[in-house]
Amino acid sequence: MNSLDQELQAKVNQWLSSEYDEATRAALQILIDNNEVTELTDSFYKDLEFGTGGLRGIMGVGSNRINKYTIGKATQGLANYLKKQFPNQVIKVAVAYDSRNNSQSLGTLVADVFAANGIQVYLFNELRPTPVLSFAIRHFGCQSGVMLTASHNPKEYNGYKAYWNDGCQLTAPHDTNVITEVNAIHSVSQISFQPIPENIIPVGDEIDEIYINENKKLSIHPEAVEAQKDLKIVFSPIHGTGITIVPKLLEAWGFNNVSIVEEQATPDGNFPTVIYPNPEEEDAMALAKRKGEELDADLVLATDPDADRVGIAVKNNKGSFQLLNGNQIGSLLFYYVLSSKKEQNQLNNNPYVVKTIVTTNLQAEIANHFNVPYYETLTGFKYIGELMTKLGDSATYLVGGEESYGYLVGSLVRDKDAPNACAFLAEMTAYYKSKGKSLYEVLLDLYQEFGCYQEKLVSLTKKGKAGAEEIKAMMSNLRANLPKSLGGIAVVEVRDYENSVAIDIATGTKKVIDLPKSDVLQFITVDGDVISARPSGTEPKIKFYCSAKAPLTAKSHYEQLQKELATKVDRMMADII
Repeated sequence: MNSLDQELQAKVNQWLSSEYDEATRAALQILIDNNEVTELTDSFYKDLEFGTGGLRGIMGVGSNRINKYTIGKATQGLANYLKKQFPNQVIKVAVAYDSRNNSQSLGTLVADVFAANGIQVYLFNELRPTPVLSFAIRHFGCQSGVMLTASHNPKEYNGYKAYWNDGCQLTAPHDTNVITEVNAIHSVSQISFQPIPENIIPVGDEIDEIYINENKKLSIHPEAVEAQKDLKIVFSPIHGTGITIVPKLLEAWGFNNVSIVEEQATPDGNFPTVIYPNPEEEDAMALAKRKGEELDADLVLATDPDADRVGIAVKNNKGSFQLLNGNQIGSLLFYYVLSSKKEQNQLNNNPYVVKTIVTTNLQAEIANHFNVPYYETLTGFKYIGELMTKLGDSATYLVGGEESYGYLVGSLVRDKDAPNACAFLAEMTAYYKSKGKSLYEVLLDLYQEFGCYQEKLVSLTKKGKAGAEEIKAMMSNLRANLPKSLGGIAVVEVRDYENSVAIDIATGTKKVIDLPKSDVLQFITVDGDVISARPSGTEPKIKFYCSAKAPLTAKSHYEQLQKELATKVDRMMADII
């Protein structure tokens, strides 16, 4: 076999020892026998770490793969940390899992390790959405929780989202402290795999009813739902957990004409009808969109495997179905919630809304229009959840979201919540239909009032150790050679979130960015365009976001203006990628 470096070879040898089960050793031996040096390197060159979405990776053998031992090690580390943080207390955790291959068995494994450590575990009997896990943590008074999911990643992936007692994913200092505990485990013998069965409490569908009832209380315009209860809605769970909650929630809300995309209704970790089970992708939305066309639906909805993201399609002014991007969906929700609350005289008790730094500034414009404070957080909904916990009862969270199709209306959970968003998107469609408008027309109203925004996201996939090094080099090169213009348009400000500084290009003046450090660069042009570069925290990708804006003087000009802005965006992006 071609040689591995000494450190890698030592890790491989450790996994060949009797500490590891026979199946693991056999799978590893196959890689060795087949001289799979690149695969071995990628499987062992590092240990999986918590990113913006927790622990996530390809399933397989090795310290950089999702398997019994990396999941067991993460859970033991979290258990050790919980015991230190909550001494002399009965510690409770909730554990749930999605439809991915091995999610259920890994969920059972996580419950076993917690139970073996004397921790009380609320283990879901069946797959459920991530937001239901977040809700359950607070409902059961747990100190922590774990969701087995890789969200919208390809089928080869699985993952581990770890939560704190507020129902929010781990943030500082808990995330790094847990990693310290995990890294302190140097042997499989330090992981307790044998459960104490009485420590595991099964959770059935009784939690669904509680979650659904609490969500229904958030309804803003129940009279619009009653008037439009026959609203034609098409829903696809894209082979995921949304099927367990979304249809029941829509029915409880009052909608009685919901059609399911049958080809994607059955949970299946192989995601047979799509390449990526991600509602951001046109391919993943194709079947739902086609059914919407067949039924002449008012709204098409689709959720990702763990049902924390939702994509939609609506009819445009030509009568054909059009997918909206994550910025557009979030902006419509912001406007609907804020305008409705103002109409009902409910913009009191210190209301606020939240968006991430790479999400459209249209949402900031909407918030300013209603004189409602808005906050910006780093990318990752855990930072929105963290802010909600920090502000607590001193202010009232109304709505928040990120451009990657994650939204939350109301404060029942501390994570993005697709079932919750589905209900509000349906109610919003009903409300505007009662007023003789489609969501597409409302979007054009927003563009005419606040300016037309055109956004684009480019993701470059760079796999393995070599890819990680390439991404690091790309960000280093950008910092060393800050562009003075993009697409011929002058850059007036650079925001470096890694170094916590915003630089005025003309004067050299620097301002401190009061957010946690993150490897993100943003370039603001003289026109107010925003271009961001950010390595993903959960996938082997570097992402480039661009947002451009121009006045829309008449709705009839929208398509032409959109083309002009798209050309401008492409010009700017060409100078940075």
